[in-house]
Amino acid sequence: MRPLIFGTGLLVIALGFLGKQQVSGDAGFAFLQGGLTLGGALLICGLFTLKMRWHGTIGAGVVALLGAARGIGNLPDLAKLIAGDRQRGTVPLLEAGITLACLVLLLAVLRSLQRERVRRMLEQE
Repeated sequence: MRPLIFGTGLLVIALGFLGKQQVSGDAGFAFLQGGLTLGGALLICGLFTLKMRWHGTIGAGVVALLGAARGIGNLPDLAKLIAGDRQRGTVPLLEAGITLACLVLLLAVLRSLQRERVRRMLEQE
């Protein structure tokens, strides 16, 4: 779980820098700030897993939920890009990549929590 959290954080930061290069002006800096904030939060959660495994894992799940929820709001822009509107360049693809990474991490955290719950239930018997 820990490598997935760190990997997702680094991926989001990298996509933030890539988005900054794609968009000029204040919109590029806003994209970079969002990528650094979300990716940095995931890296911090990954560091928390070193000492307190479940605190960091659950924190990463909450951050991934926030990132996925924010990214789902950008799906209409992705549909416009597919339809041929190139006004925002490739930024909707980058946003979709961040959303997908956050959804994968969120599902992995939920699966991990479910496995831990089952393990504890079986341990009590």
